[in-house]
Order: sequence, then structure tokens, then C-alpha cells
Amino acid sequence: MEKRIAIIAVIVENVRFVERLNTILHEYGKYIIGRMGLPYPQAKVNIISIAVDAPQDIISALSGKIGKLEGISSKTLYSNIIHHDGGNDDTGTD
Repeated sequence: MEKRIAIIAVIVENVRFVERLNTILHEYGKYIIGRMGLPYPQAKVNIISIAVDAPQDIISALSGKIGKLEGISSKTLYSNIIHHDGGNDDTGTD
């Protein structure tokens, strides 16, 4: 199965919707490599960076669900490297 690594950047502008965000992230938990959250009280926002390793369609679905949440902004950055389950990648190196 072809997989990619991506970063989903999230800015939470309204904390009322954090529970919905966390529910979505829990659904996709097996694809999440790591997550870092930074509160930024001066601007009244929270900034979250989510690293994922998943098939393209899974990343798109996760990103789309996050992007539809009210009070939350997000963007996704994809790696150009496509790899497969088992640690092999298309570059010919391990």
C-alpha cells in the first residue's frame, strides 16, 4: 500500500470545537506519528501540528474533516516521497 508523510497545521480559533477535533484525531489515531499543541493566549488561539503517515486518501479524508470544523483553520503539507508498508520506499534506499 502506498503511503505518504504529511503535516497538518491547525489553528483553533474557537475552543468550543476542540472536542470535535479530538474525536476526529482519535478516529485516525493509527496514522498519527505525533502531535504538538501550542497555546498562544496573546492571540487567543491554539496551534496544533499533526504528523501523519498514511495512504493519500486517508490523509485527504482527515484533512477534509478537520477543514470543515467551524472555528478551526487547517492546511496540509505533503512529502513528495511515496513509500510502502514494510519500510521500503520508491527511492531505492532503505
